Amino acid sequence: MLSAFWLNTATKFFLLCIISYGTGNLVFYKDVKVNYTRKINHFAMFIIPMGLDRILPYGRSIESFMLSAVLTVGILIIYIQPVRSRVHIIRRMFLSFDRPEDRPYTLKWLSTQILAGYLVLVPAIVLFFELGYNTLVFIPVLINGFGDGLAEPVGIRFGKHTYRTTALFSKRTYERSLEGSACVFIASIVILFVFQASFSKAEFTCALLVLPMAMTLAEAFSPHTWDTPFLFLTGYTVLYFIKTIPF
Repeated sequence: MLSAFWLNTATKFFLLCIISYGTGNLVFYKDVKVNYTRKINHFAMFIIPMGLDRILPYGRSIESFMLSAVLTVGILIIYIQPVRSRVHIIRRMFLSFDRPEDRPYTLKWLSTQILAGYLVLVPAIVLFFELGYNTLVFIPVLINGFGDGLAEPVGIRFGKHTYRTTALFSKRTYERSLEGSACVFIASIVILFVFQASFSKAEFTCALLVLPMAMTLAEAFSPHTWDTPFLFLTGYTVLYFIKTIPF
């Protein structure tokens, strides 16, 4: 089981590196906006693990999930300036998500967001599995993956109605759009319908009324680049109360 885990993890890392290097080259050679290449990486981080888990399965447990979380956060050390300045491939990979407007906080924001996301996700998974809500664990993750993943490119391309948000460790403000935030709302509705069988009729109606708007507001008011932990916290909190409050 342990060897299967390491094979899956190593393959995942290799494929994500290839994609990051390729999208970094799009930025370097084709002047593609990092706002787009960053989201290509974002989608790859969700789709590749799901595909690999079918091709290279291993015995899943909370221990293997926590080890994967530690590795995901720890591997970001390859992007620190002393390393990437000396290694061409890593420097090009970093370019794929280093938005000019985020410098010099790009790595700090990315690493702390991932860490905070896991600090919410791990306890939520443990709690939901203990309560028997196994399938509901995927709902906030998928909303974050697809809704938030589409929000930035849609906002960049079609955003006409904008608003401002703040950032951590900085006094800067950043622009978001209602059109981008609407992606979170629509994704929440679609994903709820996919998991409709996990709810009673009353629970599903309540979820449709509350969760899409709650997730949209969480994305809208979260700090710049820190959407993930706020979406996870909001999603799991809403789902917990929907499932535990008697209807």
